[in-house]
Amino acid sequence: MSTSTHRSAGYTAIELLVTIALVGALAAVSLPFSMNMVDDYRLSGNAHDLSNATALAKMSASAQFTRARLYIDLRTNRYHVDIWRKTGTPGWQADGGVTLLSSGNTFGAGAIAVPPPNTQAAVAQPPASRDDAGTAIANTACIIFNSRGLSVDDAGAPAALKVVYLNGPTAVYAVVVSSTARQQLWRVSPEGQSWVQR
Repeated sequence: MSTSTHRSAGYTAIELLVTIALVGALAAVSLPFSMNMVDDYRLSGNAHDLSNATALAKMSASAQFTRARLYIDLRTNRYHVDIWRKTGTPGWQADGGVTLLSSGNTFGAGAIAVPPPNTQAAVAQPPASRDDAGTAIANTACIIFNSRGLSVDDAGAPAALKVVYLNGPTAVYAVVVSSTARQQLWRVSPEGQSWVQR
């Protein structure tokens, strides 16, 4: 009679521990990269949404033969489009809903000290929004368009170039609106390398 030892099929505890350790190491390496990528997608989406809202304000002014503005609340990181109501009691009226920036993104340029090429002499947000009586509203910014779709100031005179800055963990974006209402979108890394037009 011959005796044979049979090894049961399966993995040993050591093989399972090694596999778990390898999977854990790969997850630890890839998680920061994945989170960085998600943050970058969120910021890019916010910048494109802000650019689209600016274009919407311009088109709304032309379509309704009045003034329209992109109203930005710098404190709460929200923005919306307002239309100037000509009938009844004149005043600004919200047109559509309010948009909130994604978590981790704010209005501002962060540590960036140099504006996009051929835009501003120094980094600065647009001037403050004004209420119906013409009083500046603290912690706000706005870009106003007239019925021809041109960027104007509160008095209706052609406005200088305006830039809205958006700061996030992976980059800084700038939505640039020229006096002719031409729009550009720029991006720079937080380290302040060179601006790239999008």
